[in-house]
Amino acid sequence: MTTPEPAPEGDPKSPPDLGTALRDERAHHDLCRAALTAMVDGADLQVVTGEDVSASGADAEVLGYRLRSHAKALHELPDGPLFFGRLDFAHGTGGEHEGLAHHIGRLRISEHPAAPPLVVDWRAPVSRAFYQASTRDPQGVAVRRRFGWAPGSRGASADLTGLEDERLDAGGRLDDVERAGRHGRDGAGRPDGIVAREIERPRVGPMRDIAATIQPEQDELVRGDLAESVCVQGAPGTGKTAVGLHRAAYLLYTHPRRIRRGGLLILGPNRTFLSYIAEVLPSLGETGVRQSTLHDEIARRPVTGTDPDRTAAVKHDARMAEVLRRAVYGRVAAGRAEDLFVPDGSYRWRIAGDRLAEIVSGVLAEEPPYEIGRERVRSRIVRRIQELVERRSGPRPASWTRRIERARPVSACVEALWPKARPEEVLAQLLTDGEELARAADGLLDAAEQRALRRPRPPRSPRSARWSSADLVLLDEIAGLLDRPQGYGHVVVDEAQDLSPMECRVVARRVRFGSLTVLGDLAQGTTPWAADSWPVQMAHLGKPGATIVPLTTGFRVPAAVLALAGRLLDLLDVDVPRADSLRRDGELRVRRADGDLPRAVVAAVRDALEHEGSIGVIAADPQADEVRAALTGAGIPTAAPDGPEGAAARVTVVPATLVKGLEYDHVVAVEPAAIAQSEQRGLNRLYVVLTRAVSRLEVVHERELPWET
Repeated sequence: MTTPEPAPEGDPKSPPDLGTALRDERAHHDLCRAALTAMVDGADLQVVTGEDVSASGADAEVLGYRLRSHAKALHELPDGPLFFGRLDFAHGTGGEHEGLAHHIGRLRISEHPAAPPLVVDWRAPVSRAFYQASTRDPQGVAVRRRFGWAPGSRGASADLTGLEDERLDAGGRLDDVERAGRHGRDGAGRPDGIVAREIERPRVGPMRDIAATIQPEQDELVRGDLAESVCVQGAPGTGKTAVGLHRAAYLLYTHPRRIRRGGLLILGPNRTFLSYIAEVLPSLGETGVRQSTLHDEIARRPVTGTDPDRTAAVKHDARMAEVLRRAVYGRVAAGRAEDLFVPDGSYRWRIAGDRLAEIVSGVLAEEPPYEIGRERVRSRIVRRIQELVERRSGPRPASWTRRIERARPVSACVEALWPKARPEEVLAQLLTDGEELARAADGLLDAAEQRALRRPRPPRSPRSARWSSADLVLLDEIAGLLDRPQGYGHVVVDEAQDLSPMECRVVARRVRFGSLTVLGDLAQGTTPWAADSWPVQMAHLGKPGATIVPLTTGFRVPAAVLALAGRLLDLLDVDVPRADSLRRDGELRVRRADGDLPRAVVAAVRDALEHEGSIGVIAADPQADEVRAALTGAGIPTAAPDGPEGAAARVTVVPATLVKGLEYDHVVAVEPAAIAQSEQRGLNRLYVVLTRAVSRLEVVHERELPWET
């Protein structure tokens, strides 16, 4: 059985020899690789063995599902280094880890389930010190070590190229056995050494996890309590998306039963974004997590129609929730009912209309979901009949009760008092019946807003109606009024500033008894209904007491790029703290096109191709095809943002409306004035575009730049 290795007791002032240290760590990695292979093989064997267990059908099915899920998760782990850090705990400090050394990686690796781990999962309690320990609070750690791996490593031990030690029990002196720069942060608080190189590594392919480089302020958010909802106001480059995904992975690890029972949902702004982040959770050992867009979650009908801007704005307004509630419950015949007669053998039982009205009014006062209210009316009518029968001839059997519940007069009465409702029928009638719309919107929407909602004629059937994306939100609201949807244990919502109040309610219905991690930046709000206040937005999301935490330390966007974006931020009507970038590298260029914008774009891309990394060419949507054609004509291969990844296409042409959440080493921003003028919140869109660059930003323009007007 392998035991955790003891931490070295030598002179803390004597750094380890690089050659010896690397040789020992590579040998440990080989041991970990063999143990992981055995874990995968063992998981496959458990699946085979589990299929033969002697248990009830239900128990065997549950066991089989768990075993298969575990085996599948191990098989889907991406290739890569098995650890990125190590903690050597000091001697004489007490505690269960005293004198031990633990390697930290993306998942737990051991030679046997009961054996001490060869690698400790980054989410385990002991790993917290890797992110939080400091010279002021060593947390029992003597030495914190980070490992440098060759770029693109698939986990070969020979790819371990360097390591850096930080001695927390000796005044924070740093021993860089790689002799290539200091570890952690320099005197100005900027990431340095291996941490800096990992953060600044070129962005090629999908988004990577940041388990190796999580900063203390990010770690606090990642390890937050499951029961607490949190809103992260993250400036560009502060890692808010990564924080949300790592928090999801942490919660799945820490509360597996509670999260698996309720489920965990990642909501992104579009499928391009979801494709970009798709590999992060699997790289952290978590597979099978639902990652979706809000509109995919509510796609009851295909979107075949488009609303005018005014109509869409009204449909997304929070007042529509009450309009729809009135439309649904307005179908109930409260206060008007005819006598009910129910034949029962030689008798005919009667319930007076005023008594039926009392039943309906009582149920309405309880404010149940519509379908539950309908069944309550039925059960109370049957109970009233049962009371009449039992006064005359004593208790009735259950079979009698079931027969009365299904009796035609009872069903007809329930239908008359509390009619069956379907979301499509309710919405179609509301939008095409002027009188019903006027009743439901009375005191809520003015005449102009009601006219914006009105459709000229009803569809032949609700199924044949042309539904817009905003209609799907309304249909989901109505469905939620009819019957509460199944909720999730936790939902992570990215780019939440762009959700309308009605879209927020879609999310709130799915997390009534769970918690939220909300990610966004008010300055990057680009929809007409984008939020300008997080407390208001969190109230719409059903979590008014959520903690709002700003992230203002930028790790991704170079300072020069953030400074330019800051000039644009001054023009936006948002109250957000400015970001301070720790990146002092990077390059900003502005290229004036002299009457030939496509030619200038081609020249800018050729310059970018001389550097390593991905290239994003971002233009206003109407210009994107023209830009792509110019690059193709110049012999430069390009890819679409959601196209297949290919080595020959380092250059991606992205319409400005699809770039949110993405990042590229080099960004060529084409004609900022066109982006700014292309939509209602065009300046916000331009702010997003300018902050996608990780290393270089080149602005190509003919027209006057918006921040210089």
